[in-house]
Amino acid sequence: MTEPRTPAARRNRRWALWQGAAALSTLALVPLATGAMATVDASTQDEVQRFLDVFLEVRQNYVEPVDDGKLIEGAIGGMLASLDPHSGYLDARNFKQLRTQTDGEYGGLGLSVTMEDGVVKVIAPQADTPADRAGIKAGDYITHLDNELIVGLPLDEAVDKMRGAPGTTIDIRVVREGREKPIELKLTREIIDLKPVKWEVKDGVGVITVNSFSTDATADVRAGILAVQKSLGGKPRGYILDMRSNPGGLLDEAVGISDLFLDRGEIVSQRGRRKGDIERYFAEPGDMAKGLPVIVLIDAGSASASEIVAGALQDQRRAVVLGERSFGKGSVQTVLTLTDTTALRLTTARYYTPSGRSVQEGGIDPDIRVPQLTDPDYATRPRFRESDLRRHLVNEKRVDNSILEKDEKPDPRFTATPEELKAKGIEDFQLHYALEMIGRIGPAQARMAEARGAAGARRN
Repeated sequence: MTEPRTPAARRNRRWALWQGAAALSTLALVPLATGAMATVDASTQDEVQRFLDVFLEVRQNYVEPVDDGKLIEGAIGGMLASLDPHSGYLDARNFKQLRTQTDGEYGGLGLSVTMEDGVVKVIAPQADTPADRAGIKAGDYITHLDNELIVGLPLDEAVDKMRGAPGTTIDIRVVREGREKPIELKLTREIIDLKPVKWEVKDGVGVITVNSFSTDATADVRAGILAVQKSLGGKPRGYILDMRSNPGGLLDEAVGISDLFLDRGEIVSQRGRRKGDIERYFAEPGDMAKGLPVIVLIDAGSASASEIVAGALQDQRRAVVLGERSFGKGSVQTVLTLTDTTALRLTTARYYTPSGRSVQEGGIDPDIRVPQLTDPDYATRPRFRESDLRRHLVNEKRVDNSILEKDEKPDPRFTATPEELKAKGIEDFQLHYALEMIGRIGPAQARMAEARGAAGARRN
């Protein structure tokens, strides 16, 4: 029996990953006289008293008058900064941005970024956005905006500078490892349309690109599958689910999209702090792809919700996962509303694939590793993953990333240069390889799917 899904009121607070990896943090102060404080031990009360002593000393003796609200927010930020990089306080501005990134659209460049040693570092550009078309890559460092040095600037302020009215331009200086000189770019801001899904037909194959797991992503994938079937007269050769550079989003959408390709079985489980705090999500009957071959494309920018889908389809042997090892974010955040305009984003659980794997740090390892040979910087550009973030959660089973990244020998299949591939008209080698692979495995898998369907009919 399929376990019931999380109630809507609770679901809406569950996040697999927020697209901006900036850890904008907070703490909710609890007055000493509350019942909550009555339940803590004496040592905790002593620590709270120590905080209040410092607060009063600063308030009374600092060289200039200080705002109580700023002091409290600074304390909140400091407390959450001691946790993992995905927990944080959302003030009015950042809470509004979070809602926008999951429900609406905004004027900007289409970047997911974090902070490393005071420098803005790119996690991934969103597909088909100004940043993506300009060639900004995961792992790039942004040092200047409009010729102004932003090193040391708080991340939220840097993000604010990159956003703006659609049609306005911004000069960006990018430093990329392996390049001797900075890269100077002029980008024009656009409405970053948060429609999470695109679909197209290539060589009789439905290619469904999921850019984010925002609201209605599942419905959009469902519509994409139906559109592919209609355009091909109900006879596609298979499907490619492209989740490269997808930083994640709503957990519920990850479960829903996985369910579209599964007929039964567990999709994901999440486990909290307490022994009995376990939630499991299961597929409901009905595979919209009708058993046809499915290939999932991932890369180092595929995170969290993307990894839930890839891990579910891989463990259930429903899809072949192709590309490179994913980001490795295996935690779930809960958004707890504090006021009408502020909230707390807190890591409350780890998630596990159906086989019990945690992807934290290690990520999803593809069934077939395929480099993006059409990217001229692919070989020299370092990969940036969850394990590179400071204070990241440690996997219960230690992961040696140096081993994961090590290739014993060059794969003779993947020696072509970007120039050679361009001459052949190949602009996206990973997608090209996936299309060729579906062409090889498609007929056999289709016959197996038909056989399974016939056997099921006989059982009924």
